[in-house]
Amino acid sequence: MMRLPPLNAIRAFEAAARHQSFSLAADELHVTPSAVSHQIKALEEFLGVKLFLRHTRYIEMTAPAQRYLPSVQRALEELNRSTRQLMGGMSDNIITLSLAPAFASGWLIPRLYDFYERHPDIEIRLSTSLKLIDFDRSDCDLAVRYGEGQWAGLAAHRVLAEELVPLCSPKLLEVDDSPKRPEDLKRQRLLFATPRMGDWENWFSAAGVDCTGLTVGARLESIALVLEAAASGMGYAVANRQLAEQELQSGRLVVPFDIATLSESAYYLIYPTERKDEQKIRLFREWMLGQV
Repeated sequence: MMRLPPLNAIRAFEAAARHQSFSLAADELHVTPSAVSHQIKALEEFLGVKLFLRHTRYIEMTAPAQRYLPSVQRALEELNRSTRQLMGGMSDNIITLSLAPAFASGWLIPRLYDFYERHPDIEIRLSTSLKLIDFDRSDCDLAVRYGEGQWAGLAAHRVLAEELVPLCSPKLLEVDDSPKRPEDLKRQRLLFATPRMGDWENWFSAAGVDCTGLTVGARLESIALVLEAAASGMGYAVANRQLAEQELQSGRLVVPFDIATLSESAYYLIYPTERKDEQKIRLFREWMLGQV
């Protein structure tokens, strides 16, 4: 029989090599640094090759380890891909999605009833994150992310264009010092989303307003929180009009100045290219693109 190294030892080696750290590899694998060290030592004994030089505060890959790593990573990726494809065939009725929080609450969830009516036998599982999903290390089938539509190894379909407009609670427009011109917004309490700190500057530029000296009224970690804060009367937000569709229809938010700034970036539906023909991927892709 072909002699193969233990899988756990291979995983420990790959993680330690990628992170250049036993501790970070241990965090990823949910084991102790000592366990990672023992696994790598066992692999070194199996191979008869030194893989890492252990220094006081860091580790260093040896030349044989550097040659070995690309083959190990390709093998693990192929094993993971094949396993996911096999398991995916057994769970065609479950679709797992990773979404930006604002897109999930502002656009997708209000429309999901239509998908369930068309496909009542399919279960949707949602998770929210601002990070680009690593499909090789995740159980997600698809994701929606903001960007320019170019991600290596991923199919990307443009779903929602960027159209930034100012938004606020209607009660803020009822006070005596409410803004009468776009430049008046500079003196108001402005709400910023940490991942999109340049949005207000972009909007003021589109409105022809000098945007130097903007005051941050509040900084929140996501656009979803910014929209909720604006609807409560906390201040003025700038966000994608379509992500605030429900609040605009209900009257919780209004657009004080209908000046929009457009961007080359947009929200995209993404998934691994090699999974484009899977039935559940195809069904959800066709439904979402039909909605837009």
